[in-house]
Amino acid sequence: MKPPCEIVVWYVIPAIRSELAKELLNLGMKQKDVSELMDITQPAVSQYITDKRGSGIKLNDDVRGMIHEFARELSEGEATKADLISRTCSICHNVEISDVLEQLNIDKSELGDDCQSCLGSEVN
Repeated sequence: MKPPCEIVVWYVIPAIRSELAKELLNLGMKQKDVSELMDITQPAVSQYITDKRGSGIKLNDDVRGMIHEFARELSEGEATKADLISRTCSICHNVEISDVLEQLNIDKSELGDDCQSCLGSEVN
């Protein structure tokens, strides 16, 4: 069984990055500019937008809306590269962990009580 923090790293964060890269491209940015802004390689951007990376789970409409708004702010200069970590964490905290576990066919009772910090209070 994967610990909750590994689920976040392998599925949730890549899904957020994938959606953000797609939104930035939809707003007219070039892959090279997206890679520089997100501090990832251009091939990583390509993999995100072609669903070769970050497509293991589907994010709900509320989370996708937060990502869309952040992408708009980035493209219009209202947010900067310095905001990436805090905004990604904020978006991540709004992901419905029970939905992620369901998509991955993981029974939350299998996680144990001693390792739930990445999942917040929703699991209890």
